[in-house]
Amino acid sequence: MIQSMTGFARAENSGEWGELTWELRSVNHRYLDVHLRLPEGLRGLEPDIRDQVARALGRGKVDCSLRLQEAQRQDRLEVDADRLSAVARACEQVRQSMPEAASPDSLSVLQWPGVLKQAQVDNEALGAAALDTLKTALKGLNEARAGEGERLEEILRDRCEGIAERVRQVRARLPEVRVNWEEKIRSRLDELDQPVDPGRLEQEIIIFAQRMDVDEELSRLEAHLKNFAKALKTREPVGRRMDFLMQEFNREANTLGSKSQDPEISSHAVEMKVLIEQMREQVQNIE
Repeated sequence: MIQSMTGFARAENSGEWGELTWELRSVNHRYLDVHLRLPEGLRGLEPDIRDQVARALGRGKVDCSLRLQEAQRQDRLEVDADRLSAVARACEQVRQSMPEAASPDSLSVLQWPGVLKQAQVDNEALGAAALDTLKTALKGLNEARAGEGERLEEILRDRCEGIAERVRQVRARLPEVRVNWEEKIRSRLDELDQPVDPGRLEQEIIIFAQRMDVDEELSRLEAHLKNFAKALKTREPVGRRMDFLMQEFNREANTLGSKSQDPEISSHAVEMKVLIEQMREQVQNIE
């Protein structure tokens, strides 16, 4: 089963630290090209993230975006006892020097820098959750790419059948083309009303037959179709192999068209090139 390089996936995870959201988008690319957008506090995970993506995907330009919505909870606020004691001692010194000074209320003390602090997030647990959620997102992305791959496979099989049908029609047409050309040559020679060397006539017929012989091109097209069908069944990344086969398909179709001495065969060659181009466009999206 082939795999597309196009897909999207989203995965979420929540905990005491808040809510994590991964969004993964991938499109076609010659190699694996990973772009990351991470919260400042999680940038240290970049090597592990790239390693996970590389193990899950073969090719494609992949945008990986991680958002962290920190939990807003009052019970996470803590008082720094040491800082509070220092502020209290400072206030006592002020009262001793200035008895008329008013004592600060508790709210004013809490607003003093450093007295009130938020409980520290467990960064190790947060990092583990981010990596675990990434696994879920990558699984979803692979499922999306596999689904797109199934649709691409249907299109490619249909185009391959179209090329195979054109090859069959050309093969069926060739004997008639040869007979028609030979009759045409003999008719023109009869109109000249002059003796013709039979050996020379046979030689011209042989030369024409060699010039228009496309059996090798048709056989190669059939071989490429078989190789392409095998590639469609493999579970390994085959995008590059298919891209190479598209070049070979196009080469044989061009040669077929250039050798053609018959409008019907030329038409088949043109239709083959249209089908091959449609396949080439789809192959660009295959991993």
